[in-house]
Amino acid sequence: MPEQLGKIERLEAEYFKGGKKLYVVPLVYFGEDAPDEYKERCGCYWHQVAEQLANLAAKIGKVNRIYHESVSQSGEDGMKVLERLSPSSHEIARTQCNSGAIFEPIEERALLEEVMDWQRCLMLGFMSDRVANKVSELYLEAARKRNESMARKISETLRNDEAGLLFITEGRSVQFPADVEVFSIFPPALDEIHRWLRDQARTGLGKAREETKGQTEGEAEGVERKTRGKREEEPER
Repeated sequence: MPEQLGKIERLEAEYFKGGKKLYVVPLVYFGEDAPDEYKERCGCYWHQVAEQLANLAAKIGKVNRIYHESVSQSGEDGMKVLERLSPSSHEIARTQCNSGAIFEPIEERALLEEVMDWQRCLMLGFMSDRVANKVSELYLEAARKRNESMARKISETLRNDEAGLLFITEGRSVQFPADVEVFSIFPPALDEIHRWLRDQARTGLGKAREETKGQTEGEAEGVERKTRGKREEEPER
């Protein structure tokens, strides 16, 4: 099980200094058109991530290698891709590289592209259940191979007594190597982001229901008016 950062305070830091270590950071994205309150929460989150990483580096070991989901290039080429993909995680990765860390590719491009293509297919929707099930199976198989490849690359590149930094989507089911001690970076701001997203989902659902109700009532009223007008126009028999 991944170690929560808070538990380190109750354990001897020396215990973790040997062997392979992996600091795992959940990815949080936001665009320029995102609501200001969401941007503010995301900015707070990345600030807290940087603080917790500094705490880990001081107590357990500095970051030696950096891995980032969706990036298949290494070194400066990978950093350029990352800058376009996620400016917030790029800023932290750049700081670590300036301190001597190496940016390692964690993705196999062919597997990454295959997973993304199957995701696009699933988003389109299907008329046939048979086709939907088949595409789902192919997507899950590609995702499994991708996760296994990511774990293998970490195992092959992270050396003994080194610490790696992994940026990855929260909830991804990657089985990390058994000889790697995993530390989850989970700042308080991440809970705030989750709460905000849940509130927005509930609010959006409520608005959609009200709009649907209003449209239905309006359509019913329109039908009633047409029906009543037609009856008034009909001659008495």
